Amino acid sequence: MDRITLDLLQHNHITQRQIDRLVSHGVHEDTVLYTLIKVGAVSANFVKRFIVEQIKNGKYDIDILKNYQFIKESDVLQALAEALHLSFVDLDSIDMDYKLAERVPLNQLKKYNLLPISQDDLNMIVVFADPFNIEAQEAIQRIFPRKPIKVSIATNKQIQEYLFKIALKDSVKELVTNIRTELNTIGSIEEQQEASSILQLIDVILNACIKSRASDIHIEPTEKNCVVRTRIDGKLSEIFIFDKDIYPPLASRLKLLANLDIAEKRKPQDGRFSATLSDREFDFRISTLPILYGESIVMRILDKTKALVKLEDAGMDMASYNKLLKGLGSPFGIILVTGPTGSGKTTTLYGALNELRNVEDKVITVEDPVEYRMNLIQQVQVNASVGLSFADALRSILRQDPDKIMIGEIRDQETLEIAIKAALTGHLVISTLHTNDSISAIPRMIDMGIEPYLISGALVTVQAQRLVRKICPNCKTPDHIPESSLEPYRYMIPKDTVFYKGEGCNECNSTGYMGREMICEVLPISEKLSSMIAKNSSKEDLHKQATEEGFVGMFENGMQKAINGVTTFEEILRVAKV
Repeated sequence: MDRITLDLLQHNHITQRQIDRLVSHGVHEDTVLYTLIKVGAVSANFVKRFIVEQIKNGKYDIDILKNYQFIKESDVLQALAEALHLSFVDLDSIDMDYKLAERVPLNQLKKYNLLPISQDDLNMIVVFADPFNIEAQEAIQRIFPRKPIKVSIATNKQIQEYLFKIALKDSVKELVTNIRTELNTIGSIEEQQEASSILQLIDVILNACIKSRASDIHIEPTEKNCVVRTRIDGKLSEIFIFDKDIYPPLASRLKLLANLDIAEKRKPQDGRFSATLSDREFDFRISTLPILYGESIVMRILDKTKALVKLEDAGMDMASYNKLLKGLGSPFGIILVTGPTGSGKTTTLYGALNELRNVEDKVITVEDPVEYRMNLIQQVQVNASVGLSFADALRSILRQDPDKIMIGEIRDQETLEIAIKAALTGHLVISTLHTNDSISAIPRMIDMGIEPYLISGALVTVQAQRLVRKICPNCKTPDHIPESSLEPYRYMIPKDTVFYKGEGCNECNSTGYMGREMICEVLPISEKLSSMIAKNSSKEDLHKQATEEGFVGMFENGMQKAINGVTTFEEILRVAKV
């Protein structure tokens, strides 16, 4: 049994009888404390106070918290800081002064697990993972002899993350020095933008992001720094931090690459550029937005090979794939792909276009913006500045004798109206709509002002989807999930099912996840459902009928992926729980 549970037992805060009862009900010994907290036998707040007391008395090391994932390290450290009359610092919520950290050798920072974060007139504020490490405090005081050290506490994980960022910053130090030299010796703005070191830095950023499987790159100026963040598997993480003076030439050079107006910093701009990295060609869609300290620059990475992804390779199970394929085989009608922003709808649309494109059919798309360029398909870019909206483009497309039409997104009643008319007059239309599930698409279209009888005649298939993170194969390990958490879902989980999780390793940046996969639900519109839509039946009645016809919801589809060991039970609850 684990250390904290044994100590709680020894101090009579829990009883042996409580433990025996849980073990007899199949609770694993390692999760006894978690279950006791869950059922209210002992409060989480009391356990937190008990741990703080033991750390203060020198009986526990702070490292003990690593063994208890359900006990939030930040909560315990916050309580410990209060007990010791120190400050607890959330490093993500402050704009750290990196110049202070540069004055301390990196190996020293790593050895003592600390970070100098700021200074005032009286003190040098330094965060420690272990506030009891007197040797570390004395070592850092020798480096900053003029001001006394003010000890603060931060989580070990955050300190490690920021030390990693400092190491990355260190790796491009020479390049940054060259940029500064070039900026000081080159006079005109045009020459500064052509400076080779800035191009090298952009190359380093792009390569680092692509190697880490990023989908977006965010370059953001703050009051003191220039931060580069990247979105990996749907989550943002910082990868580079530069001093503020590097931001202006970096921003100008990126805008120049995308043919944007470098002098215009007050209005948002959009553009794109291409680059060959690691022998692969990538498109970068760039967007700028004026913010308090400059412009926020976001680049979407478009890997041209992913435009040709097959739907079954994106994680669609065979039953859903066959239902969607049947819908795509319809000679006319409207097929909708639904889901929130960032759920992979565009990838699914391109996967569907892959199935549709051939020499015999005229396929035209209207997109904002065109993300991937494809052969045998005529792609139209929406341009509001010249009056070419989705609705305007659609009207013109219908005069081009198309067989199949793809609309990037249905945003308003006018676009939806034209799309449904096109579907009713012999065209196959595929598009996206923002709804949380497939059946919700029907009342959403009615709310947008379309008559139910028109929807029933046009709608062929609706698919809803989300993206879930996949378990890293390099650190995959069985997961012990408390029986109380599984109980509500027992009807869909076979007996003796083993769930898995990722422990966290270097390959997955200690997240336990690597890559993402689709979970989905596909609703084919049968004759009966079509008739019910025309009569404006309720969402509940439509769902009941769909279930009778074999409809499998997204949560069930996701749970099957967790049962199969593709993703974690926790991830399915996070993404798809209704």
